[in-house]
Amino acid sequence: MILIFGFLSLISCKKVINTNSYETVNEEGLEKRLENDTSEWIILFDGTSYDNWRGYLKEGMPKEWAIEEGSMAFKPSEEGGKSIITKQKFTNFVLSLEWKISAGGNSGIFWGIFEDENFGKPYQTGPEIQVLDNDRHPDAKANPKFHQAGALYDLVQPMYDVCKPAGEWNLCILEVNYKRNKGSVRLNGTQIVTFPLYGSQWDAMVENSKFKGWEGFGEYHTGHIGLQDHGDKVWYRNIKIKPL
Repeated sequence: MILIFGFLSLISCKKVINTNSYETVNEEGLEKRLENDTSEWIILFDGTSYDNWRGYLKEGMPKEWAIEEGSMAFKPSEEGGKSIITKQKFTNFVLSLEWKISAGGNSGIFWGIFEDENFGKPYQTGPEIQVLDNDRHPDAKANPKFHQAGALYDLVQPMYDVCKPAGEWNLCILEVNYKRNKGSVRLNGTQIVTFPLYGSQWDAMVENSKFKGWEGFGEYHTGHIGLQDHGDKVWYRNIKIKPL
């Protein structure tokens, strides 16, 4: 009986990344907890306009971003460099959105972006939550621990792979709270990543990543939210943020 139980436990999740504890989150319960905060949700994308967005280092929206059936639809061009950011800046918040990636696709969600001509790309300052087709993209195969969907890219691995297949919607909730020095990612109702936002632990993580020595990376507690052009089709919808 013990052996059977152990076997069923192993196959109950798509892929076990590590043996740390995890939390299954009821989204209705999460909403109730957030309602205790006095701030209101800000709708960043309502399915009809890009009023709250613009291109990185640009005044308007790149033409590669369209609106399709209530979602942001990005179709890459040969030029590249068409990542977008919120017009407003945020510090402590809960960001809720849904994303859908194309087969073999790659994208990302940034926060803390410091927009400056000295930084040509949002990822030079803004940490990234990975958006990925785990089944097909080589990043998920070559570095499964730190590059899978939901990872704090190259810094913290997801505890479980709960990502839905390419072409299906995933609900991502990112909490960034510098007052508590805590960040977290919930993907499709499961908390898969937690991390510090500054201090010795953060510094050690950066030191052991590709971002070692990058001036400005992760240093700005107040910054823009961003969505990445990584050369693949990607869709986002139902985007809202609640300042904490």
